[in-house]
Amino acid sequence: KELSLLNFLDPACGCGNFLVITYRELRLLELKILKILQKDQQSFSIDSIVWLDVDQFYGIEYEEWPAKIAEVAMWLIDHQMNMILSEEFGQYYVRLPLKKSATIVHGNALRINWEDIISKENLSYILGNPPFYGKQLQTAEQKEDMKIVFNNVSSAGVLDYVAAWYIKAANFIKDTKIKTAFVSTSSITQGEQVGILWNELFNNYSVKIHFAHRTFKWSNEGRANAAVHVVIIGFANYDLREKFIFDYESITSEPQLRKVKNVNPYLIDFVDLVLLSKTSPICDVPTMQYGSKPVDDGNLIIEDEELENFLKNDPRVENFVRPLISAKEYLHGKKRWCLWLKDISPSELKKLPTVLERVERVRNFRLASKKEPTRDAAKYPTLFAEMRQPETDFIFFPLTTSENRNYIPLSYFASDFIVNNSCAIISNSSLFHFGVLSSKMHMNWTKNTCGRLESRFRYSNTIVYNNFPWPKEPNEKNKLLVKELAQKVLDVRAEFPNSSLADLYDPLTMPPKLVKAHNELDKAVDLCFRPQPFPTEISRIEYLFFLYQQYTEGLFGRERYR
Repeated sequence: KELSLLNFLDPACGCGNFLVITYRELRLLELKILKILQKDQQSFSIDSIVWLDVDQFYGIEYEEWPAKIAEVAMWLIDHQMNMILSEEFGQYYVRLPLKKSATIVHGNALRINWEDIISKENLSYILGNPPFYGKQLQTAEQKEDMKIVFNNVSSAGVLDYVAAWYIKAANFIKDTKIKTAFVSTSSITQGEQVGILWNELFNNYSVKIHFAHRTFKWSNEGRANAAVHVVIIGFANYDLREKFIFDYESITSEPQLRKVKNVNPYLIDFVDLVLLSKTSPICDVPTMQYGSKPVDDGNLIIEDEELENFLKNDPRVENFVRPLISAKEYLHGKKRWCLWLKDISPSELKKLPTVLERVERVRNFRLASKKEPTRDAAKYPTLFAEMRQPETDFIFFPLTTSENRNYIPLSYFASDFIVNNSCAIISNSSLFHFGVLSSKMHMNWTKNTCGRLESRFRYSNTIVYNNFPWPKEPNEKNKLLVKELAQKVLDVRAEFPNSSLADLYDPLTMPPKLVKAHNELDKAVDLCFRPQPFPTEISRIEYLFFLYQQYTEGLFGRERYR
Protein backbone atom coordinates (compact mmCIF):
# COMPACT_ATOMS: atom_id res chain seq x y z
CA LYS A 1 0.00 0.00 0.00
CA GLU A 2 2.85 2.36 0.86
CA LEU A 3 4.45 1.80 -2.56
CA SER A 4 1.14 2.40 -4.31
CA LEU A 5 0.81 5.83 -2.67
CA LEU A 6 4.19 7.10 -3.85
CA ASN A 7 4.23 9.61 -6.71
CA PHE A 8 7.24 10.68 -8.75
CA LEU A 9 7.99 13.76 -10.85
CA ASP A 10 10.82 14.16 -13.37
CA PRO A 11 10.72 17.82 -14.45
CA ALA A 12 13.14 17.26 -17.35
CA CYS A 13 12.13 13.76 -18.35
CA GLY A 14 13.23 13.54 -21.99
CA CYS A 15 12.09 10.18 -23.34
CA GLY A 16 11.29 9.01 -19.81
CA ASN A 17 14.46 7.07 -18.94
CA PHE A 18 14.45 7.93 -15.23
CA LEU A 19 10.71 7.35 -14.87
CA VAL A 20 10.94 4.01 -16.67
CA ILE A 21 13.79 2.74 -14.48
CA THR A 22 12.08 3.96 -11.31
CA TYR A 23 8.86 2.20 -12.22
CA ARG A 24 10.72 -0.99 -13.13
CA GLU A 25 12.53 -1.09 -9.79
CA LEU A 26 9.32 -0.42 -7.86
CA ARG A 27 7.53 -3.22 -9.70
CA LEU A 28 10.39 -5.62 -8.93
CA LEU A 29 10.17 -4.63 -5.28
CA GLU A 30 6.41 -5.14 -5.39
CA LEU A 31 6.96 -8.59 -6.89
CA LYS A 32 9.17 -9.58 -3.95
CA ILE A 33 6.46 -8.41 -1.56
CA LEU A 34 3.72 -10.30 -3.42
CA LYS A 35 5.74 -13.52 -3.41
CA ILE A 36 5.83 -13.30 0.39
CA LEU A 37 2.18 -12.29 0.77
CA GLN A 38 0.86 -14.93 -1.63
CA LYS A 39 3.20 -17.72 -0.51
CA ASP A 40 0.44 -19.86 1.03
CA GLN A 41 -2.48 -18.61 -1.09
CA GLN A 42 -3.96 -21.28 -3.36
CA SER A 43 -6.26 -19.09 -5.39
CA PHE A 44 -6.12 -15.39 -6.16
CA SER A 45 -6.47 -12.98 -9.05
CA ILE A 46 -3.33 -11.08 -10.07
CA ASP A 47 -5.50 -8.11 -10.98
CA SER A 48 -6.55 -7.73 -7.36
CA ILE A 49 -3.05 -7.86 -5.82
CA VAL A 50 -1.07 -5.57 -8.18
CA TRP A 51 -1.46 -2.04 -6.87
CA LEU A 52 1.34 -0.15 -8.64
CA ASP A 53 0.51 1.56 -11.92
CA VAL A 54 1.93 4.08 -14.37
CA ASP A 55 -0.36 6.89 -13.18
CA GLN A 56 1.96 7.37 -10.19
CA PHE A 57 4.47 9.00 -12.54
CA TYR A 58 4.67 12.56 -13.84
CA GLY A 59 7.05 14.27 -16.20
CA ILE A 60 7.71 17.58 -17.93
CA GLU A 61 9.50 17.68 -21.27
CA TYR A 62 10.38 20.66 -23.45
CA GLU A 63 10.30 18.77 -26.76
CA GLU A 64 6.97 17.39 -27.96
CA TRP A 65 8.17 14.15 -29.57
CA PRO A 66 10.22 12.90 -26.57
CA ALA A 67 7.23 13.73 -24.33
CA LYS A 68 5.05 11.37 -26.38
CA ILE A 69 7.78 8.71 -26.36
CA ALA A 70 7.97 8.94 -22.55
CA GLU A 71 4.26 8.21 -22.23
CA VAL A 72 4.50 5.18 -24.52
CA ALA A 73 7.69 4.01 -22.79
CA MET A 74 5.83 3.82 -19.48
CA TRP A 75 3.16 1.61 -21.05
CA LEU A 76 5.87 -0.62 -22.52
CA ILE A 77 7.70 -1.09 -19.22
CA ASP A 78 4.36 -1.76 -17.52
CA HIS A 79 3.67 -4.50 -20.07
CA GLN A 80 7.15 -6.00 -19.56
CA MET A 81 6.68 -6.08 -15.80
CA ASN A 82 3.24 -7.65 -16.21
CA MET A 83 4.82 -10.41 -18.29
CA ILE A 84 7.37 -11.08 -15.54
CA LEU A 85 4.53 -11.17 -13.01
CA SER A 86 2.56 -13.57 -15.22
CA GLU A 87 5.51 -15.93 -15.46
CA GLU A 88 6.10 -15.82 -11.70
CA PHE A 89 2.50 -16.67 -10.71
CA GLY A 90 1.47 -18.75 -13.72
CA GLN A 91 -1.38 -16.44 -14.73
CA TYR A 92 -1.45 -14.38 -17.90
CA TYR A 93 -1.85 -10.76 -16.87
CA VAL A 94 -2.24 -7.82 -19.22
CA ARG A 95 -3.76 -4.37 -18.73
CA LEU A 96 -5.93 -3.98 -21.80
CA PRO A 97 -7.57 -1.75 -22.70
CA LEU A 98 -5.16 0.89 -21.35
CA LYS A 99 -7.04 2.79 -18.69
CA LYS A 100 -4.22 4.66 -16.94
CA SER A 101 -1.15 6.52 -18.16
CA ALA A 102 1.75 8.51 -16.86
CA THR A 103 1.14 12.27 -16.91
CA ILE A 104 3.76 13.70 -19.27
CA VAL A 105 3.39 17.42 -19.92
CA HIS A 106 4.91 19.07 -22.98
CA GLY A 107 6.21 22.45 -21.82
CA ASN A 108 9.03 24.52 -20.34
CA ALA A 109 9.53 23.21 -16.79
CA LEU A 110 11.10 26.48 -15.70
CA ARG A 111 8.08 28.56 -16.72
CA ILE A 112 5.11 26.40 -15.76
CA ASN A 113 3.65 25.83 -12.31
CA TRP A 114 4.49 22.28 -11.23
CA GLU A 115 1.44 22.25 -8.95
CA ASP A 116 -0.74 22.39 -12.06
CA ILE A 117 0.62 18.89 -12.80
CA ILE A 118 0.60 17.36 -9.31
CA SER A 119 -0.11 18.88 -5.91
CA LYS A 120 2.58 19.08 -3.25
CA GLU A 121 0.43 16.99 -0.94
CA ASN A 122 0.46 14.05 -3.34
CA LEU A 123 4.08 14.15 -4.52
CA SER A 124 6.76 11.98 -2.87
CA TYR A 125 9.91 12.42 -4.97
CA ILE A 126 11.40 14.74 -7.57
CA LEU A 127 14.21 13.22 -9.63
CA GLY A 128 15.94 13.51 -12.96
CA ASN A 129 18.71 14.74 -15.17
CA PRO A 130 18.05 18.38 -16.14
CA PRO A 131 19.99 19.96 -19.05
CA PHE A 132 23.59 20.82 -18.21
CA TYR A 133 24.34 23.78 -20.52
CA GLY A 134 26.99 26.17 -19.20
CA LYS A 135 26.49 29.91 -19.59
CA GLN A 136 28.33 30.00 -22.94
CA LEU A 137 26.06 27.33 -24.47
CA GLN A 138 22.72 28.69 -23.28
CA THR A 139 20.31 30.04 -25.87
CA ALA A 140 18.63 33.42 -25.49
CA GLU A 141 15.48 31.66 -24.26
CA GLN A 142 17.44 29.66 -21.71
CA LYS A 143 19.18 32.79 -20.42
CA GLU A 144 15.74 34.33 -20.00
CA ASP A 145 14.63 31.20 -18.10
CA MET A 146 17.54 31.74 -15.73
CA LYS A 147 16.55 35.36 -15.14
CA ILE A 148 12.97 34.36 -14.39
CA VAL A 149 13.89 31.58 -11.96
CA PHE A 150 16.67 33.44 -10.14
CA ASN A 151 14.73 36.71 -10.05
CA ASN A 152 17.71 39.07 -10.09
CA VAL A 153 19.96 36.99 -7.83
CA SER A 154 23.37 38.62 -8.13
CA SER A 155 25.75 36.96 -10.66
CA ALA A 156 23.31 34.11 -11.41
CA GLY A 157 24.17 34.50 -15.09
CA VAL A 158 27.36 32.46 -14.62
CA LEU A 159 25.45 29.39 -13.40
CA ASP A 160 24.89 26.23 -15.39
CA TYR A 161 21.35 25.77 -16.70
CA VAL A 162 20.78 22.81 -14.36
CA ALA A 163 20.95 25.20 -11.38
CA ALA A 164 17.53 26.59 -12.29
CA TRP A 165 15.94 23.19 -11.54
CA TYR A 166 17.46 23.29 -8.06
CA ILE A 167 15.80 26.62 -7.33
CA LYS A 168 12.50 25.56 -8.90
CA ALA A 169 12.47 22.30 -6.93
CA ALA A 170 13.57 24.00 -3.68
CA ASN A 171 10.68 26.43 -3.99
CA PHE A 172 8.23 23.60 -4.70
CA ILE A 173 9.27 21.45 -1.72
CA LYS A 174 9.13 24.26 0.85
CA ASP A 175 7.41 23.07 4.03
CA THR A 176 6.96 19.54 2.69
CA LYS A 177 8.61 16.14 3.12
CA ILE A 178 9.27 15.76 -0.62
CA LYS A 179 12.75 14.46 -1.42
CA THR A 180 14.65 15.62 -4.50
CA ALA A 181 17.70 14.26 -6.32
CA PHE A 182 19.27 15.42 -9.58
CA VAL A 183 22.16 14.27 -11.70
CA SER A 184 24.03 17.51 -12.35
CA THR A 185 27.22 18.92 -13.77
CA SER A 186 29.94 18.88 -11.12
CA SER A 187 30.39 22.61 -11.80
CA ILE A 188 27.63 23.52 -9.33
CA THR A 189 29.86 22.17 -6.54
CA GLN A 190 32.99 24.01 -7.72
CA GLY A 191 34.32 27.53 -8.09
CA GLU A 192 32.17 30.65 -8.11
CA GLN A 193 28.94 28.75 -8.82
CA VAL A 194 28.88 27.33 -5.28
CA GLY A 195 28.57 30.69 -3.55
CA ILE A 196 25.85 31.93 -5.89
CA LEU A 197 23.62 28.84 -6.02
CA TRP A 198 24.01 27.42 -2.54
CA ASN A 199 23.80 30.75 -0.74
CA GLU A 200 20.39 31.09 -2.36
CA LEU A 201 19.34 27.52 -1.52
CA PHE A 202 20.48 27.78 2.11
CA ASN A 203 19.31 31.27 2.94
CA ASN A 204 16.01 31.44 1.09
CA TYR A 205 14.87 27.81 0.88
CA SER A 206 16.43 26.12 3.95
CA VAL A 207 17.71 23.25 1.83
CA LYS A 208 19.70 20.43 3.42
CA ILE A 209 21.70 17.90 1.42
CA HIS A 210 20.86 14.33 2.45
CA PHE A 211 23.22 12.40 0.19
CA ALA A 212 25.65 13.00 -2.63
CA HIS A 213 27.72 11.17 -5.17
CA ARG A 214 30.98 13.03 -5.62
CA THR A 215 32.30 13.61 -9.15
CA PHE A 216 32.28 10.62 -11.49
CA LYS A 217 32.19 10.02 -15.23
CA TRP A 218 28.73 9.26 -16.52
CA SER A 219 27.27 8.43 -19.91
CA ASN A 220 23.54 8.95 -20.36
CA GLU A 221 21.58 6.89 -22.88
CA GLY A 222 19.17 9.76 -23.40
CA ARG A 223 19.58 13.08 -25.18
CA ALA A 224 23.09 13.94 -23.99
CA ASN A 225 25.02 10.87 -25.01
CA ALA A 226 28.49 12.29 -24.39
CA ALA A 227 30.31 11.18 -21.24
CA VAL A 228 30.48 14.04 -18.74
CA HIS A 229 31.69 14.63 -15.20
CA VAL A 230 28.68 14.71 -12.91
CA VAL A 231 27.54 14.65 -9.32
CA ILE A 232 24.27 13.43 -7.84
CA ILE A 233 22.80 15.51 -5.04
CA GLY A 234 19.81 14.50 -2.94
CA PHE A 235 18.20 17.20 -0.85
CA ALA A 236 15.06 18.22 0.99
CA ASN A 237 13.54 21.02 3.07
CA TYR A 238 14.36 19.29 6.35
CA ASP A 239 17.40 17.79 8.05
CA LEU A 240 18.35 14.19 8.80
CA ARG A 241 20.66 12.85 11.48
CA GLU A 242 22.37 10.40 9.12
CA LYS A 243 23.61 11.45 5.72
CA PHE A 244 25.67 9.70 3.07
CA ILE A 245 28.48 10.48 0.66
CA PHE A 246 29.47 8.19 -2.20
CA ASP A 247 33.21 8.63 -2.79
CA TYR A 248 35.06 7.74 -6.00
CA GLU A 249 38.77 6.94 -5.96
CA SER A 250 38.84 8.05 -9.60
CA ILE A 251 36.11 9.33 -11.90
CA THR A 252 35.65 5.83 -13.33
CA SER A 253 35.80 3.88 -10.05
CA GLU A 254 32.94 2.19 -8.26
CA PRO A 255 31.46 4.35 -5.45
CA GLN A 256 32.29 3.74 -1.80
CA LEU A 257 29.51 4.58 0.65
CA ARG A 258 30.35 6.64 3.71
CA LYS A 259 27.99 7.65 6.53
CA VAL A 260 28.58 11.29 7.56
CA LYS A 261 27.24 13.97 9.87
CA ASN A 262 26.74 16.56 7.15
CA VAL A 263 27.15 17.07 3.41
CA ASN A 264 28.09 20.60 2.42
CA PRO A 265 27.96 22.17 -1.08
CA TYR A 266 31.47 20.92 -1.88
CA LEU A 267 30.14 17.42 -1.09
CA ILE A 268 32.38 16.88 1.90
CA ASP A 269 31.60 16.06 5.53
CA PHE A 270 31.73 19.55 6.98
CA VAL A 271 29.42 22.39 8.01
CA ASP A 272 27.40 24.18 5.35
CA LEU A 273 29.63 26.96 4.13
CA VAL A 274 30.56 28.47 0.79
CA LEU A 275 33.70 30.21 -0.41
CA LEU A 276 32.87 33.70 -1.53
CA SER A 277 35.01 35.74 -3.89
CA LYS A 278 37.65 37.71 -1.97
CA THR A 279 39.85 40.54 -3.20
CA SER A 280 42.75 39.60 -0.90
CA PRO A 281 44.04 36.42 0.76
CA ILE A 282 42.62 35.31 4.12
CA CYS A 283 46.22 34.60 5.22
CA ASP A 284 49.33 36.75 5.34
CA VAL A 285 50.78 35.73 1.97
CA PRO A 286 51.72 37.57 -1.26
CA THR A 287 48.84 38.54 -3.53
CA MET A 288 48.12 36.79 -6.80
CA GLN A 289 47.20 38.93 -9.81
CA TYR A 290 46.52 38.30 -13.46
CA GLY A 291 49.10 39.06 -16.12
CA SER A 292 48.90 41.97 -18.57
CA LYS A 293 46.14 42.09 -21.18
CA PRO A 294 47.10 43.31 -24.68
CA VAL A 295 43.66 43.99 -26.32
CA ASP A 296 45.56 44.60 -29.55
CA ASP A 297 44.05 42.35 -32.24
CA GLY A 298 47.40 40.55 -32.24
CA ASN A 299 49.45 43.58 -33.31
CA LEU A 300 51.68 43.68 -30.22
CA ILE A 301 52.27 39.92 -30.39
CA ILE A 302 55.06 38.32 -32.42
CA GLU A 303 54.91 34.58 -33.09
CA ASP A 304 58.18 32.70 -32.77
CA GLU A 305 58.30 31.77 -36.46
CA GLU A 306 58.02 35.41 -37.56
CA LEU A 307 60.53 36.88 -35.10
CA GLU A 308 63.60 36.35 -37.29
CA ASN A 309 62.13 38.20 -40.28
CA PHE A 310 60.70 40.87 -38.05
CA LEU A 311 64.13 41.65 -36.58
CA LYS A 312 65.85 41.27 -39.94
CA ASN A 313 63.79 44.13 -41.36
CA ASP A 314 64.92 46.44 -38.59
CA PRO A 315 67.42 45.15 -35.96
CA ARG A 316 66.74 48.20 -33.76
CA VAL A 317 63.37 46.67 -32.80
CA GLU A 318 65.19 44.03 -30.74
CA ASN A 319 65.49 46.44 -27.82
CA PHE A 320 61.70 46.44 -27.50
CA VAL A 321 60.96 42.75 -27.99
CA ARG A 322 60.37 40.71 -24.85
CA PRO A 323 59.43 37.05 -24.29
CA LEU A 324 55.68 36.63 -23.68
CA ILE A 325 54.45 33.80 -21.47
CA SER A 326 50.98 32.33 -21.72
CA ALA A 327 49.84 28.95 -20.44
CA LYS A 328 49.93 26.98 -23.70
CA GLU A 329 53.45 28.04 -24.70
CA TYR A 330 54.72 27.72 -21.14
CA LEU A 331 53.44 24.18 -20.62
CA HIS A 332 54.49 22.88 -24.03
CA GLY A 333 57.91 24.52 -24.25
CA LYS A 334 57.01 26.91 -27.07
CA LYS A 335 58.16 30.51 -27.49
CA ARG A 336 56.22 33.67 -28.13
CA TRP A 337 57.19 37.33 -28.10
CA CYS A 338 55.67 40.77 -27.76
CA LEU A 339 56.45 44.41 -28.36
CA TRP A 340 57.00 45.97 -24.94
CA LEU A 341 57.03 49.70 -25.60
CA LYS A 342 56.59 50.96 -22.07
CA ASP A 343 59.78 53.06 -22.11
CA ILE A 344 60.06 53.93 -25.80
CA SER A 345 60.46 57.62 -26.61
CA PRO A 346 58.48 59.29 -29.42
CA SER A 347 61.67 59.89 -31.42
CA GLU A 348 62.64 56.21 -31.17
CA LEU A 349 59.16 55.10 -32.21
CA LYS A 350 59.23 57.37 -35.27
CA LYS A 351 62.41 55.62 -36.44
CA LEU A 352 60.70 52.19 -36.36
CA PRO A 353 58.11 52.22 -39.18
CA THR A 354 57.10 48.56 -38.80
CA VAL A 355 56.41 49.09 -35.11
CA LEU A 356 54.65 52.40 -35.73
CA GLU A 357 52.36 50.69 -38.23
CA ARG A 358 51.41 48.05 -35.66
CA VAL A 359 50.77 50.71 -33.02
CA GLU A 360 48.43 52.50 -35.41
CA ARG A 361 46.47 49.27 -35.94
CA VAL A 362 46.21 48.80 -32.17
CA ARG A 363 44.78 52.31 -31.83
CA ASN A 364 42.21 51.79 -34.58
CA PHE A 365 41.17 48.41 -33.20
CA ARG A 366 40.55 49.83 -29.74
CA LEU A 367 38.68 52.86 -31.07
CA ALA A 368 36.27 50.53 -32.91
CA SER A 369 35.37 48.65 -29.73
CA LYS A 370 31.91 48.87 -28.18
CA LYS A 371 33.48 48.84 -24.72
CA GLU A 372 34.32 52.21 -23.21
CA PRO A 373 37.45 50.99 -21.31
CA THR A 374 38.84 49.60 -24.57
CA ARG A 375 38.18 52.89 -26.39
CA ASP A 376 39.91 54.73 -23.54
CA ALA A 377 42.92 52.45 -23.97
CA ALA A 378 43.24 53.74 -27.54
CA LYS A 379 44.86 56.83 -25.99
CA TYR A 380 47.85 54.63 -25.12
CA PRO A 381 48.29 52.38 -28.18
CA THR A 382 51.94 51.58 -27.39
CA LEU A 383 50.96 49.87 -24.14
CA PHE A 384 49.04 46.74 -23.24
CA ALA A 385 45.50 47.77 -22.32
CA GLU A 386 45.93 46.37 -18.82
CA MET A 387 49.45 46.53 -17.35
CA ARG A 388 50.28 44.27 -14.41
CA GLN A 389 53.91 43.36 -15.02
CA PRO A 390 55.98 42.96 -11.81
CA GLU A 391 59.30 44.71 -11.32
CA THR A 392 60.88 41.74 -9.54
CA ASP A 393 61.16 37.98 -10.07
CA PHE A 394 57.86 36.16 -9.62
CA ILE A 395 56.09 32.81 -9.46
CA PHE A 396 54.32 32.12 -12.74
CA PHE A 397 50.96 30.37 -12.33
CA PRO A 398 49.04 28.89 -15.32
CA LEU A 399 45.33 29.38 -14.61
CA THR A 400 44.08 26.57 -16.82
CA THR A 401 45.64 23.14 -16.49
CA SER A 402 44.77 19.52 -17.21
CA GLU A 403 42.74 17.69 -14.59
CA ASN A 404 45.00 14.67 -15.17
CA ARG A 405 48.06 16.33 -13.61
CA ASN A 406 48.83 15.57 -9.97
CA TYR A 407 50.35 19.04 -9.55
CA ILE A 408 50.02 22.43 -11.22
CA PRO A 409 53.43 23.11 -12.82
CA LEU A 410 54.70 26.42 -11.41
CA SER A 411 57.95 28.23 -12.24
CA TYR A 412 60.04 31.25 -11.30
CA PHE A 413 60.64 33.92 -13.92
CA ALA A 414 62.63 37.14 -14.12
CA SER A 415 60.73 40.39 -14.52
CA ASP A 416 61.75 40.81 -18.17
CA PHE A 417 59.36 37.97 -19.09
CA ILE A 418 55.97 39.48 -19.87
CA VAL A 419 53.00 37.51 -18.52
CA ASN A 420 49.79 37.24 -20.53
CA ASN A 421 46.47 37.72 -18.73
CA SER A 422 45.61 34.02 -19.23
CA CYS A 423 48.04 33.37 -16.39
CA ALA A 424 48.74 34.74 -12.94
CA ILE A 425 51.70 36.25 -11.10
CA ILE A 426 52.75 36.01 -7.45
CA SER A 427 55.35 38.67 -6.71
CA ASN A 428 57.49 38.99 -3.58
CA SER A 429 57.20 35.26 -3.03
CA SER A 430 59.63 32.78 -1.49
CA LEU A 431 60.51 29.14 -2.05
CA PHE A 432 58.20 28.35 0.86
CA HIS A 433 55.23 29.78 -1.07
CA PHE A 434 56.36 27.93 -4.17
CA GLY A 435 56.60 24.68 -2.19
CA VAL A 436 53.16 24.90 -0.61
CA LEU A 437 51.52 25.81 -3.92
CA SER A 438 53.32 22.89 -5.60
CA SER A 439 52.08 20.39 -2.99
CA LYS A 440 49.38 17.78 -2.76
CA MET A 441 47.62 19.86 -0.08
CA HIS A 442 47.17 22.81 -2.38
CA MET A 443 46.27 20.57 -5.32
CA ASN A 444 43.55 18.92 -3.24
CA TRP A 445 42.12 22.32 -2.37
CA THR A 446 42.21 23.27 -6.05
CA LYS A 447 40.38 20.12 -7.17
CA ASN A 448 37.55 20.75 -4.74
CA THR A 449 37.13 24.51 -5.04
CA CYS A 450 38.16 25.67 -8.50
CA GLY A 451 35.91 26.07 -11.52
CA ARG A 452 36.26 24.01 -14.67
CA LEU A 453 36.84 24.78 -18.32
CA GLU A 454 35.35 21.65 -19.90
CA SER A 455 37.01 19.18 -17.50
CA ARG A 456 40.26 21.14 -17.04
CA PHE A 457 40.97 23.05 -13.83
CA ARG A 458 40.24 26.76 -14.12
CA TYR A 459 42.08 28.40 -11.22
CA SER A 460 40.81 31.61 -9.68
CA ASN A 461 42.72 34.03 -7.49
CA THR A 462 39.55 35.36 -5.81
CA ILE A 463 37.97 31.98 -5.02
CA VAL A 464 40.79 29.43 -4.81
CA TYR A 465 43.99 31.30 -3.91
CA ASN A 466 42.57 34.02 -1.68
CA ASN A 467 40.52 31.46 0.31
CA PHE A 468 43.31 28.89 0.62
CA PRO A 469 44.08 28.25 4.31
CA TRP A 470 47.87 28.28 4.57
CA PRO A 471 49.61 26.42 7.42
CA LYS A 472 49.00 28.15 10.72
CA GLU A 473 52.30 29.28 12.27
CA PRO A 474 54.56 26.48 10.99
CA ASN A 475 57.89 26.28 12.78
CA GLU A 476 61.08 27.47 11.07
CA LYS A 477 62.51 23.97 10.81
CA ASN A 478 59.56 22.74 8.75
CA LYS A 479 59.51 25.91 6.63
CA LEU A 480 63.20 25.52 5.86
CA LEU A 481 62.63 21.91 4.84
CA VAL A 482 59.85 22.98 2.45
CA LYS A 483 62.18 25.55 0.86
CA GLU A 484 64.96 22.99 0.41
CA LEU A 485 62.65 20.42 -1.16
CA ALA A 486 60.95 23.03 -3.37
CA GLN A 487 64.39 23.90 -4.75
CA LYS A 488 65.02 20.20 -5.27
CA VAL A 489 61.89 19.97 -7.44
CA LEU A 490 63.21 22.84 -9.57
CA ASP A 491 66.65 21.24 -9.77
CA VAL A 492 65.25 17.88 -10.89
CA ARG A 493 63.14 19.56 -13.57
CA ALA A 494 66.28 21.31 -14.84
CA GLU A 495 67.82 17.89 -15.50
CA PHE A 496 65.34 17.43 -18.37
CA PRO A 497 65.92 20.55 -20.53
CA ASN A 498 64.43 18.93 -23.64
CA SER A 499 61.16 17.95 -21.96
CA SER A 500 58.22 20.33 -21.72
CA LEU A 501 56.40 20.84 -18.44
CA ALA A 502 53.39 19.15 -20.04
CA ASP A 503 55.55 16.03 -20.50
CA LEU A 504 57.22 16.30 -17.10
CA TYR A 505 53.83 16.48 -15.33
CA ASP A 506 51.97 13.93 -17.42
CA PRO A 507 51.31 11.07 -14.96
CA LEU A 508 52.38 8.57 -17.64
CA THR A 509 55.69 10.24 -18.47
CA MET A 510 56.59 12.04 -15.23
CA PRO A 511 60.20 11.03 -14.40
CA PRO A 512 60.45 8.84 -11.26
CA LYS A 513 63.04 11.24 -9.91
CA LEU A 514 60.55 14.12 -10.15
CA VAL A 515 57.77 12.01 -8.63
CA LYS A 516 60.04 11.27 -5.67
CA ALA A 517 60.99 14.96 -5.27
CA HIS A 518 57.32 15.95 -5.17
CA ASN A 519 56.48 13.17 -2.71
CA GLU A 520 59.19 14.41 -0.37
CA LEU A 521 57.90 17.96 -0.73
CA ASP A 522 54.34 16.77 0.00
CA LYS A 523 55.45 15.23 3.30
CA ALA A 524 57.28 18.40 4.31
CA VAL A 525 54.27 20.58 3.50
CA ASP A 526 51.98 18.21 5.41
CA LEU A 527 54.17 18.66 8.50
CA CYS A 528 53.63 22.42 8.28
CA PHE A 529 49.89 21.80 8.61
CA ARG A 530 49.97 19.14 11.35
CA PRO A 531 52.24 16.36 12.67
CA GLN A 532 49.75 13.56 11.91
CA PRO A 533 49.72 12.20 8.33
CA PHE A 534 46.71 12.54 6.05
CA PRO A 535 45.55 9.03 5.08
CA THR A 536 43.23 10.07 2.23
CA GLU A 537 42.40 13.00 -0.02
CA ILE A 538 39.07 13.32 1.79
CA SER A 539 40.87 13.77 5.11
CA ARG A 540 42.99 16.51 3.52
CA ILE A 541 40.10 18.56 2.18
CA GLU A 542 38.08 18.17 5.38
CA TYR A 543 41.08 19.41 7.39
CA LEU A 544 41.56 22.35 5.01
CA PHE A 545 37.93 23.40 5.44
CA PHE A 546 38.34 23.10 9.21
CA LEU A 547 41.38 25.38 8.99
CA TYR A 548 39.53 27.75 6.67
CA GLN A 549 36.75 28.03 9.23
CA GLN A 550 39.29 28.91 11.92
CA TYR A 551 40.70 31.70 9.77
CA THR A 552 37.36 33.18 8.75
CA GLU A 553 34.91 32.50 11.57
CA GLY A 554 33.05 35.68 12.29
CA LEU A 555 34.87 37.70 9.65
CA PHE A 556 32.83 37.26 6.51
CA GLY A 557 29.18 37.73 7.33
CA ARG A 558 26.98 34.81 6.37
CA GLU A 559 29.58 32.43 5.02
CA ARG A 560 29.13 30.00 7.87
CA TYR A 561 25.82 28.25 8.28
CA ARG A 562 24.62 25.40 10.47
